[in-house]
Amino acid sequence: MINYSFYLKIAALTIVSTLSLSCQKSIIRELEQTQATAQQKPRLNLTYGDLVIKEQVDYILIPVGLADKNVDKETYHSYSRSYSGINQYINIIFYSKKDSRTHLLLNKKAIVTRFELLPQKQGKIPPKFWFYQIIDSDTNGDKKLDYQDARIGYLSDLSGKNLQQITPNNTQVMNWAVVQSVDALLIKILKDSDNDKKFTDKDETNFIKVNLAQPDIGTEIVSDEIQQQIKSLILQ
Repeated sequence: MINYSFYLKIAALTIVSTLSLSCQKSIIRELEQTQATAQQKPRLNLTYGDLVIKEQVDYILIPVGLADKNVDKETYHSYSRSYSGINQYINIIFYSKKDSRTHLLLNKKAIVTRFELLPQKQGKIPPKFWFYQIIDSDTNGDKKLDYQDARIGYLSDLSGKNLQQITPNNTQVMNWAVVQSVDALLIKILKDSDNDKKFTDKDETNFIKVNLAQPDIGTEIVSDEIQQQIKSLILQ
């Protein structure tokens, strides 16, 4: 009877030890997996550009970038734009002068290559829009955002809200001008006209007109018919 009780205790201790060892191994595996996952995630250090302050606007803009050494090269490619000394903007913070509240311009991964306040008639009409050039789609399929992708024009109100795309997909903004007499924005664009997912000197350019009274994707100014007329004159 004594021997039977002794063997039961030995068996119980063996089972407990086995379960304990199994649990420890499971915990160790979970810790190792957690550490491995943490190591896979890039360490991102944010950097902030100079404050953009316009007296006629109730919001202060704070450009947000990534420190060079921490840029995820598989996602972003450095794109130089000297507004505040950082290589690229990944977002813009809008800070209210009145109530100190903040919000972001973008809710997605992107590069803001340029932004500026659209001018209005001097002394008559206050500014209404911020104009942005944004890379937000990997149009050439190389799994990163850079200057080789489409660069789209957007407008927002002065608070950084109501963001509206105003240039077509698969195009790049080249330059622009405001025509104050008709409250319009004219933008020169480069189109991926040969559909090779690249923007080169072989692609066509055009101009679009954006109605600032009702902003939307602009309409092309130079029609296909006009282009054909020009080409036919050359071939005469």
